[in-house]
Amino acid sequence: MTDQTATLDKRTELTVRGLILGVLITLVFTAANVYLGLRVGLTFASSIPAAVISMAVLRGFKSATIWENNIVQTVASSAGSLSSIIFVLPGLVMIGWWSGFPFWTSFAVCAIGGILGVMYSIPLRRALVTTSDLPYPEGVAAAEVLKVGSGSRGTEKAAAAEGKAGLIVVTVSSLVAAGVAALTATRLAAAEFTKFFKVGAGAGAAGTSFSLALFGAGHLVGISVGLAMLAGLVIAWGVATPIMTAGLLGTGDMAEIATTVWRTKVRFMGAGAIGVAALWTLGRLAAPLWTGLMSALAAQAKRSAGQGASLDITERDIPIGIVATVSVLALVPLAWLLWTFLQAGGVGGIGAIGLIAGSLVYIVVVGFLVAAICGYMAGLIGSSNSPLSGIGILAVLGAALLLVLARTTLAPDAGPVLVAFALFATAVVFAVATIANDNLQDLKTGQLVGATPWKQQAALVVGVIAGALVIPPILDLLNHAYGFAGAANATPDALPAPQATLISALAKGVLEGGLDWGLIGIGALVGLGIVAVDEVLRMTTRFRLPPLAVGIGIYLPMTTTAPVVIGAVVGWAFDRWADGRPAGEAIKRMGVLLASGLIVGESLFGVALAGVIVATNNQNPLALVGEAFEGPGILVGAGVFVAALALLYAFSAGQGKKGAA
Repeated sequence: MTDQTATLDKRTELTVRGLILGVLITLVFTAANVYLGLRVGLTFASSIPAAVISMAVLRGFKSATIWENNIVQTVASSAGSLSSIIFVLPGLVMIGWWSGFPFWTSFAVCAIGGILGVMYSIPLRRALVTTSDLPYPEGVAAAEVLKVGSGSRGTEKAAAAEGKAGLIVVTVSSLVAAGVAALTATRLAAAEFTKFFKVGAGAGAAGTSFSLALFGAGHLVGISVGLAMLAGLVIAWGVATPIMTAGLLGTGDMAEIATTVWRTKVRFMGAGAIGVAALWTLGRLAAPLWTGLMSALAAQAKRSAGQGASLDITERDIPIGIVATVSVLALVPLAWLLWTFLQAGGVGGIGAIGLIAGSLVYIVVVGFLVAAICGYMAGLIGSSNSPLSGIGILAVLGAALLLVLARTTLAPDAGPVLVAFALFATAVVFAVATIANDNLQDLKTGQLVGATPWKQQAALVVGVIAGALVIPPILDLLNHAYGFAGAANATPDALPAPQATLISALAKGVLEGGLDWGLIGIGALVGLGIVAVDEVLRMTTRFRLPPLAVGIGIYLPMTTTAPVVIGAVVGWAFDRWADGRPAGEAIKRMGVLLASGLIVGESLFGVALAGVIVATNNQNPLALVGEAFEGPGILVGAGVFVAALALLYAFSAGQGKKGAA
């Protein structure tokens, strides 16, 4: 081992204080992400705000380094990923199988699946990070923030100035977002508006919510994804819904008819489009995945020959032998978890053993495949817009179709337990996919700052456990406060949980009948067309039309998609404006921090409001006016939305100039 390598091995990187700080941030951001995901079907990557907080806290320690700050954001980033389990798990409440979220069962699903996700991402790192030209927008942004705040660029004084400015931007934008959300909770400002109108013989619609969190998500995902989601929005509400409502408008209220057709028909077209896009992505990954696996095995051979010290520190993963061992050992508690789930549903004996064996094989194989898809998409468009919705659709359809074959060996009335079991197995696959998606983003950040991969991978396991501890109680809190759309305890303000709603409907449709495969087929054809357009753009221009983002735009609610599109366009315009300024790069980084703060502030307020609702048993504890104020409320909501963003962007630009001075 060279002196330089020995010095690098002893540097301050994986520390107890870093892990503790990362866990504390994880607990807060996980709560925010669970609420945001259930409300609007999106989660946010917490790497950047976590990095900013870490640098502000650890700046008081002389031994703090860029690599230690990187470990903190690695732990905390699991908040933005593992919380995506809420895209599936609430389905068990929606179908009436669970009345709440049993802590240890929910914890085990998250923890076991998350640890498998960490293990799966290790051979994927070489294929999708080391040897790939994928841009990893959020991973690169996080690395830039770390470099600036840790003094890797410019003088220490300049780095400290920008770090301070960044923390101010995150804090102010979070407070403003929370304040606007509080105003909305009083009903003095409307949360959204939708206008329905005739399109030919059918009905179309236009509208948006005034959610600063969704706007911030749009800024982060970027213009390509934003425009792709706009394309999906146009397909859903400008083409498909008008066609499918033609001739129905005279039979009832236009808004109700259009909304019902979109929910029961158009969204399934979106499911088909997402499925095709996900499969296409997987096909493109076959060659680089094989190369990456061979590279990981070659590194293991070097270690076995006593040449591990010759590996560059940035190429040292957890050894592939340990990866394999942990992956196999994780199947033992997973098998027990599946067994107890089936026992609770009255299925035992040979039938249960067969279901468990098949499910374990399915989780292992499909888990790795979806990890690869999610990792690729994280590299392409960032983990904030990961294709987990499409992955969930594919996973639950695959699980349900396989369980159809098993149904012949079970009692005739086994349909409900099989639907629940399909959702349960899909939840484990989801946990695998979410963490693999996030870990690869983090490993790109680590590569750019010269971090040690195995230390990041170990840190992420800590983050998985922390996130798994907080997700069940937060889900229970929100379930009691709001309920979920379609569930027995749903309130008038029930959380839509769009992905969980769709995925549970797919499971029931396959196993109990009634699923309209024709709509999914039409969506698949739409998806093929989108893939073809994107491939032509890939070969002829620098523009992209991410197929998964188009599919997501088709089946997410319009009021969810629209502010994301607006945020993407405004964020793009802000960055173009900043390019012409002396402090342009610093200003753009402040824009990223502004967007992150908007998401954090609104989401945390939503969780806090849920606590008040539970405590007071009042669904609208802050309401000052009734529904009669809806018209003026829309004007107030729109005005506050525009004014808040204008002032915040101006403030952030000013902080960027100060930080770069």
